[in-house]
Amino acid sequence: MPLPHDGKAHDGKVDTGDDAARAGTGVVPGACPFTVDRPIMRQRWERLTFLHWSFDPPAVQRLLPPGLEVETLDGAAWVGLVPFFMRVATGGGRGAPWASYFCETNVRTYVRDGEGRSGIWFFSLDAARLGAVAVARTTYRLPYFWSSMRITGAGHEVSYTCLRRWPGPRDATSQVRIEVGEPFGADELDERDHFLTARWILFSVAGARYRFARACHQPWPLHRAQARVVDDRLVAAAGLPQPQVPPLVHYSPGVDVRIGRPERPGRPER
Repeated sequence: MPLPHDGKAHDGKVDTGDDAARAGTGVVPGACPFTVDRPIMRQRWERLTFLHWSFDPPAVQRLLPPGLEVETLDGAAWVGLVPFFMRVATGGGRGAPWASYFCETNVRTYVRDGEGRSGIWFFSLDAARLGAVAVARTTYRLPYFWSSMRITGAGHEVSYTCLRRWPGPRDATSQVRIEVGEPFGADELDERDHFLTARWILFSVAGARYRFARACHQPWPLHRAQARVVDDRLVAAAGLPQPQVPPLVHYSPGVDVRIGRPERPGRPER
């Protein structure tokens, strides 16, 4: 069960109206501990909101594949609902009209593999571009879904809507409205803020084995935020209990990201 804790976009158009990695390395908290020098893809994640709920670890662990263990903070596992706008290009910076920009919403948790890598496990990723869904399913083996999505904003408020189209369930929907507050100073962010946002490894499953990819970007420019409306069914559609408490919320205007090629455990990046 969940634990208690203390412009416009439509199908791709926007109107402008790791603890182990950091320990003992001298890496600044919230900063990527490696570089991706030969990215297979470049992305920009913008107008992004993190909404997080804490859960009993067994409720999350039962949904993970062999080889991955749920990470906890102060005895709790955390599940995030993360809507945002995505811009995508090849490693050389070229875009494709059918998959270069779109709204996305993912449901995720945080895990560690047997070699000590800490990262993200996605329960689902809803995207408003069918071409992007097809590429991500085949290339990265990520559980993408094709959805109708919209981002709207006025003043300090941002709203996100998502209606899943394929492959279902069709009643998997999400409506979120947040109010964005003042930015955090770097010295104001604590261990929990970094635990929930500063993540650099993306895990997926290919056949009977898992694999991972690296995602490198500058530290998140994070803002305080409050959820004004949360009517979400995506978390429950992933097999988790329906959250019954307000989420912890962070907002970011965005970051530029370099994505590495998929890697297998025990094999160095080529």
